[in-house]
Amino acid sequence: MDEYIDIVTKEGKLTGKKALKSEIHSIGYYHNTAHVWLYTKHREILLAQRDANKSICPLLWDVSVAGHVDSGELIIQAAIREVKEEIGLDLIPDELHKIGVFECFQSYPNGIKDFEFHHTYIAELKVPISKLIPQIGEVEALKLVSFESFESILERIGDNNHFVPSNKAYYKLVLNNIKKMF
Repeated sequence: MDEYIDIVTKEGKLTGKKALKSEIHSIGYYHNTAHVWLYTKHREILLAQRDANKSICPLLWDVSVAGHVDSGELIIQAAIREVKEEIGLDLIPDELHKIGVFECFQSYPNGIKDFEFHHTYIAELKVPISKLIPQIGEVEALKLVSFESFESILERIGDNNHFVPSNKAYYKLVLNNIKKMF
């Protein structure tokens, strides 16, 4: 879907301008995304495998839920909307704990310039994974990995189809923040 997205400065401040997502990615405008990392009381983290037809990193295992913040939308609203759209889970703002905003400025061989600010939240997953509904066209599969498995994946990042290698520090920070919940 080619929705309108607010353009932000390189420092993450709203410019008052918006553009279609396709234009955002072709020109390389800075923009906001919402990331939600879900964990269980059993010390597991939900990973989502990107759909096989995604233009960036198809079939890569990564963040539980992520998506663009629509023009005029509050970031917390985008996080809640994306969780509902991508995995069919209803969350409320009080269930989300913001751990920070992280720069991710990447250019890809297919010409996409993806200059994002990841507004990152963590939340407890309180339902069995079998109750989640992966969104067709966005999510290929879902799985839970233990904290130990997550760390092991990070040690081999780049050769295991998990995570974007240039973002290793981001993933470590996410894991450390989730661990603080215990």
